[in-house]
Amino acid sequence: MIELEGVPELIDPVMVAAFEGWNDAGDAASTAVAHLDREWKGEVFAALDAEDYYDFQVNRPTVWLDGGVRKITWPTTRLSVVRVGGDKPRDLVLVRGIEPSMRWRSFCNELLGFAHELGVELVVILGALLGDTPHTRPVPISGTTSDPDLAQRMDLEETKYEGPTGIVGILQEACTHAGVPAVSLWAAVPHYVSQPPNPKATLALLNRLEDLIDVRIPLGELPEDARAWQVGVDQLAAEDSEVAEYVQTLEEARDTAELPEASGEAIAREFERYLRRRDGSGPAGGGHATADGSDSTSYLRDNPGPRAKPSKPPKPDAEDDESSED
Repeated sequence: MIELEGVPELIDPVMVAAFEGWNDAGDAASTAVAHLDREWKGEVFAALDAEDYYDFQVNRPTVWLDGGVRKITWPTTRLSVVRVGGDKPRDLVLVRGIEPSMRWRSFCNELLGFAHELGVELVVILGALLGDTPHTRPVPISGTTSDPDLAQRMDLEETKYEGPTGIVGILQEACTHAGVPAVSLWAAVPHYVSQPPNPKATLALLNRLEDLIDVRIPLGELPEDARAWQVGVDQLAAEDSEVAEYVQTLEEARDTAELPEASGEAIAREFERYLRRRDGSGPAGGGHATADGSDSTSYLRDNPGPRAKPSKPPKPDAEDDESSED
């Protein structure tokens, strides 16, 4: 039985979800939802029962002191609601938690129960994967859906991924089977610098989300944090000739693959975002997923022991885009 006492009637609600773990390279996706919750002062109205979905030997509870009294915080998934003001206000239902250890179908059904009770019109699931992308270029964001009509209407790709999947892929398919429009936005994080945080990838996800649901998202210090992050990685890469050479190889491959796209829609989208911000117009764990669905870990600086020279990526076909998990 779902209890939603105290939650007001929502306006054009969109559910935005992210989960720590395999779907969250660099913590980019979960940090994006945390940013929305913090900037718009979200109010938690529900939490899933941790006993039902989590293995506490994998995701351990934490003990903390509150005025000398010991308390326990259990790993779980929490839901909060925020209202976005502006000319056309709307509400966001924010879902943030840890990828569950078990009972994924029940987990998705419970979230869909909340979506149904709240009248959610669209579910947007954020994810981040490790990819062969250079940190010096804009973060690739892939938007996918299983709904052909939604793909055409929102300029998204229809999901064609085959391989291992995480809770993001399972939740998206559960939404599709339940008749709830759902979109996944994936940020590609450089695999050679996957340690969190990655504010550049978080910022890219929020920019794409802003375009998708037509709201103006306050970015706070994220743009400056993203610039500082890139400068820091530049310095680390410059200290290692092998890494610098590898980054240059990735840059050349990326620039060659994307040369035909340096026009039209991408430029128009960036210009529209610039105008919206200038004028203030419009409504205001373990490894990680990779582009091929396998697990991967980082090798830049933080890993102990000798480091093998990274293999050079294959020369991409002109029609090859950044692939992503559904």
